Amino acid sequence: MIVREDRSFEKIVAAIIGLVLILMAIGWVTREDPSEKPYLGIAGGGFIYNYRQADVHYGFVANVLKPLPAGSWMIAEFEDPAGGPPLAVETRLHARSARYGVHSPSVRGVKAGQPYQVSIRIYDYTRTKLIWSTEKAFVSQIDDSVVPEKPLTIGPGYFPNPELIKG
Repeated sequence: MIVREDRSFEKIVAAIIGLVLILMAIGWVTREDPSEKPYLGIAGGGFIYNYRQADVHYGFVANVLKPLPAGSWMIAEFEDPAGGPPLAVETRLHARSARYGVHSPSVRGVKAGQPYQVSIRIYDYTRTKLIWSTEKAFVSQIDDSVVPEKPLTIGPGYFPNPELIKG
């Protein structure tokens, strides 16, 4: 009787080991190779219209998907809707941050339905060695004609702009 209990225990152990090996094989086959992941993933972005302050800008939110070298820089170049050279924004990347929000300086001349390109590049701490790059396009649903030429309000209390008060 003792012999039978030992054999059933051996069968259970062998079955568990076999199951673990099968699960490990499935995990190995279906794993994602971290070296093939991009450094950043764009979580979202678009145009922001602030009619009270007469401001238009666009930007994006980037999530860090794999570790970056210490002291890396992200340089985003936004296409200028009014023409001219791209508008560059530099952001220092830190090990403690997993998400970065980047937006362009104020822009004008945005046309509805037209894609505007953003070039995103990551450089090492000296800004000489390119580590990774990508391109992203953003489209506005409305023209910037909805934004006034001068701010409607000024200051933190949203006081009416005295330049616009007819008197």
